[in-house]
Amino acid sequence: MGHVAEEQLLGPLLLARSAIDRSALQRDDAEWLDRAWGDTATRVLIIEGGRTLVRRTGDDTEIVYFSPHESPPGARYLLGVDSRQIAYFAVAAPLPGVASRGVDHADARQIRTLPPLGAGDLEDGLAVPAGLRQVGMLLGDRDAGLMVYAVALEAWHATHEFCPRCGGRTEVRAGGHVRVCPADGSQHFPRVDPAVIMLVHDEDDRCLLARGPQWPEGRFSVLAGFVEPGESLEHAVIREVAEEVGVPVSGPRYLGSQPWPFPRSLMLGFFARAVATEITLDPQEIAEARWYSRAQLAAALRTGEVRLPPEVSIARRLIETWYGERLTGDW
Repeated sequence: MGHVAEEQLLGPLLLARSAIDRSALQRDDAEWLDRAWGDTATRVLIIEGGRTLVRRTGDDTEIVYFSPHESPPGARYLLGVDSRQIAYFAVAAPLPGVASRGVDHADARQIRTLPPLGAGDLEDGLAVPAGLRQVGMLLGDRDAGLMVYAVALEAWHATHEFCPRCGGRTEVRAGGHVRVCPADGSQHFPRVDPAVIMLVHDEDDRCLLARGPQWPEGRFSVLAGFVEPGESLEHAVIREVAEEVGVPVSGPRYLGSQPWPFPRSLMLGFFARAVATEITLDPQEIAEARWYSRAQLAAALRTGEVRLPPEVSIARRLIETWYGERLTGDW
């Protein structure tokens, strides 16, 4: 028990990295924005349906950036400025050199669930379209942070074109960080949905893993759920575990957070201690749930009985932190 109580997250949260200044003070400065867009040093990330172009060169995988004059027309979002004062923008537009029929909501959901790629899956020197779940773990700090940012902004703009008050079409302002209704003057800002995600452990230091009803056999993860209005994070942890598996927990302990822009979640990671271990499933939410010791989990991973969430997820980091070392066996 003491082992869990003293742990910090094992390894980095791969989608929580960043290496730029978001330059909030420049978003309303039209002159600065025009000057940055006219600078040949400015780099532009093209985003379409949650995908951008990436290229592997040797051991490094990077986003393929364009200059402003090379970029296709589309909605433009300021992402920030790096330490060399180079500005970065995202443009929501068809990916250059990729046949596009437009990306609808069904396509976007499919892109979000594509499995992670290894460096060996990418042909050296070839630019290919890829989603965040596919390449988030391959990108460096700068590119991972910029892609998360661009994916989140694109998803918000795609679903907030119209004013929720009057139904009129809104206009993009502040470098892509505000939509304004010209009819009633209301301002609308990018939405983030907080969700708690928790590894539950018992007095024998076993962890509880579960499978959603829409998941295939063997795909397990920790429990998670959205924070409700007027609710604290700690109460959300306790409520969600009780609702999904009927296990009472105490002492939720915060470990870290990372964005999960599928389409707009912020995942807040916790450990929580089970007060009792009897499981009562909510079949609408959970198909099966099991307690695992470290030895049992290791054996289940070796046989393929259990597959874990990908390394880009905070769920994977919570499980590895409880286990005490890195694990293999991705979804």
